[in-house]
Amino acid sequence: MDERQKKILKAIVESYIKTVKPIGSKSLCKKFKCSSATIRNEMSELEKMGLLEKNHISSGRIPSEAGYKYYVKYLMRPKELTGEDVLKLQTIFSNHELELSDSINKTVEIISELTNYTSIILGKSSNENNLKKVDIIPIENNKIIALVCTDKGIVENKQFILKDSTEIQEIVKTSEIINKMLVGTPINEVSKRLEFEIKPIISRQIKQYETVYNIFADAFNDFLNRSQNIYFGGKTKIFDEPEYNNALEIKRLATKFEDPNFVKRIEEDIDDGEVKVYIGEENSFDSNVTVIKSKYKMNGEEGTIAIVGPKRMEYDRVVGLLNYLKKELNEEEE
Repeated sequence: MDERQKKILKAIVESYIKTVKPIGSKSLCKKFKCSSATIRNEMSELEKMGLLEKNHISSGRIPSEAGYKYYVKYLMRPKELTGEDVLKLQTIFSNHELELSDSINKTVEIISELTNYTSIILGKSSNENNLKKVDIIPIENNKIIALVCTDKGIVENKQFILKDSTEIQEIVKTSEIINKMLVGTPINEVSKRLEFEIKPIISRQIKQYETVYNIFADAFNDFLNRSQNIYFGGKTKIFDEPEYNNALEIKRLATKFEDPNFVKRIEEDIDDGEVKVYIGEENSFDSNVTVIKSKYKMNGEEGTIAIVGPKRMEYDRVVGLLNYLKKELNEEEE
C-alpha cells in the first residue's frame, strides 16, 4: 500500500467513525487534491485488498473489519486526554478515603461517560462461596428485598418493586423451595440449577411462576456479578449505537452482558501491561463488537479494565484513555 492509499484509508475510517455515513470519492477530492476518478481508483484498490467494502445502499465505501485492524495497527495514534477528562479521573485517584469497590464503581462510570461506550472492570473472583440461605423481606407497598447469604458470610440484597397482581406469599414459597433444594450449591452454579431444577417445580405450584422466577434469577445474577467482582459502567450505552438498533441484536448482546461466565471471557488472551484491541472475530466475547482492554492494579488489587463498543469505535480516544489509566494506576502502586 502506498502513502496516498494509507492516508485515504485513514480518512475514510475516521470519517465513518464520526458520521456513520459511507464515504464517496467526491468528499475526498478537496482533501487530497485529486480528481474524483483518481480517488475512486484508489478506493477500488483498497476494496480489492479487503480493507474497504461497499455499502449496499450507497456507492460510497465503509471500512471492513480488516480495514479497522489495519488502521489500529499502522495508522492510528492514541489521543491524549483533555484537561477536563484528566480532572474527572483525578478526583477518584486523589480520594484515598474511598473503598476499593467505590473507587472502581466511580472509575467505570467516568470511563463510560467519557467514551459513550460500555465499560467493565473485572477484579479477581472471590473465594468460592456456597449458598447458605435466601430470604424475602416485604418492606412496604409492593416492595420486597431479596437477601442472598453464603457460607463465607457474604450477604447481598436486591430490592424489587412488584406488580400489583404479584402475591408476596408465592415469592416466599419459592424461596422455601430454593432453600430446601439449593443450600450448599456453589454460588456460580445456582443460576443453572434454578433454571433447570427449580423453574419446572414452581411452574406447577406457582401461578405467576415466570415473574417469580425472574426475581430470583435477577437476585442471583446480581450477587454473582458482585462476588466475581464485575463492575459495569454504562451497561446499555452500547445500544445507543446505530449498529445495534435491531431488537434481536439488542436482546442477544444484553443476554451476554447478564451472564457473568460470558463477561469473564473478556479476561482471556491479554498480556500484562499492554493496551490490547480485539476487533470483531478477534475477541472471545462477541464478533459484532470491539473490546479494548488492559490490566490494572488498584490499591493492591489486580484486574482487567475493558471498553466494549461497535467496530466503528473511536479507537484513538479509547486507547489514549486506557494508556492514561494504566500509567496512573501503576504509579499509585509505586
